[in-house]
Amino acid sequence: MTIKQLKENEYHEYYGQYIFRLDKALDLREGFKTGKQAILQFFKGISEEKQNHRYAEGKWSIKEIFQHLIDTERVFMYRCFRIARNDETALAGFDQNIYMEPSNANQKSMDALLAEYETVRNASISLLNSLSDDNLRFIGNANESAMSARAAAFIIIGHEIWHREIIEERYL
Repeated sequence: MTIKQLKENEYHEYYGQYIFRLDKALDLREGFKTGKQAILQFFKGISEEKQNHRYAEGKWSIKEIFQHLIDTERVFMYRCFRIARNDETALAGFDQNIYMEPSNANQKSMDALLAEYETVRNASISLLNSLSDDNLRFIGNANESAMSARAAAFIIIGHEIWHREIIEERYL
């Protein structure tokens, strides 16, 4: 299943900023595997001195961004799972800023964040491998908008790319 099969009515236009970062030939399941390796390598390469750096007052540190990626993957894979099971219950949005403080991301070691990410990503890959392409085409309601299970998953990949670009541009 590739991104070029995804239709614009499967996600809110806001998520286009993540979807449009993906190569049209990207296979969903393969994208989760290659994305995992890219993210692990990227965050392993950030020096300890930079990990708690913020480029401006009120902005998240690199560790906090990494925690945000982990938390967002959890939320969006939950959406993917519920929608793929044809659950039509409206799924609430989440306030990413509320999640940050109790995460204690800056008190975690980079090794702990890397391990947490890898665990979450492996669970996501396992879930995607258990779902049929038909399941992934189901459309539900997330954050008061239509969302397909596959869109929820593709958004995760694009979201990581978007944040990696910001880190490269503003933090490193």
